[in-house]
Amino acid sequence: MALIFIIEDNDSIREAVSGYLKLSDYEVVEFDALGGVKEAINAQDPNLLLLDAMLPDGDGFVFAKEIRQKSDIPIIFMTARESESDRITGFEVGADDYIVKPFSPKELVLRVGAVLKRTGTSIPQKKMNGWELNGGILTTDEDSHKALLNDQPLKLTAAEWKILLYLSSNGGAVVSREQILDRCLEYSFEGYDRTVDTHIKNLRAKLQNPDWIETVRGYGYRFAGNGK
Repeated sequence: MALIFIIEDNDSIREAVSGYLKLSDYEVVEFDALGGVKEAINAQDPNLLLLDAMLPDGDGFVFAKEIRQKSDIPIIFMTARESESDRITGFEVGADDYIVKPFSPKELVLRVGAVLKRTGTSIPQKKMNGWELNGGILTTDEDSHKALLNDQPLKLTAAEWKILLYLSSNGGAVVSREQILDRCLEYSFEGYDRTVDTHIKNLRAKLQNPDWIETVRGYGYRFAGNGK
C-alpha cells in the first residue's frame, strides 16, 4: 500500500483529496503546514508528496527544492498558482506533476497513480465512481464495497450495497423491481416487491436525501446522481 503525504492548508481540499485517496486504498497522512513534514518524511518514508505551493509557514517551491537535494521522492504540486512561470518553477525545483486548483479529486487520484507507476511504486487499481446531487458527493469503490457520502463512510448492508451499485451503474435508466430482485437479491418469486421497497427506503435514509433514488410509478426506480 502506497503512503502519501498531503501538505495543504485548506481543510476542505485536503479532506476531499484524502477521502478519494483512501477509497483507492492508499494510506494517507495529512499536514496543514510545512512544520514537521521533514521529520515525518525521515521517519515514515512516504511514496509521494502532494504539496501546496503557498502554505502558512513557507513556500512549497522552496520546500520541494530542499527535499529534492536529499531525496527523489515523487512530488505533485496542487496549487492556485497557474501562470506558465509558476508551472516552470514547479518542474525546475523537482516536481513530477503539477495540477492547478480547482481540480477534480478523481483526476488527482489518476495523476497520483500515473506518477507512482512511472517511478516504479506498486499501486492498487480500483473501480471508483463519484456522483453529485444538490451539493452532496457520493463515491463508491466496487472492489472494496465501500461507499462514502461527503467523505463519510456509509454503513450499508450487503443488499443495500448491491442495489446502490446496480442503480448507479445504470446511468440514470429506470430499473424495475423485478430486475432489482433478480440482479441484487436473487429472488425470482412474485410478491417480493415490498422487499425491494423496504431496502430502497432504508437506503434513502442512509443517503440522507430521498432524491438520490427516484421512484418511477408503476415501474421501478432510477438513480438521480450526476456523474463526476
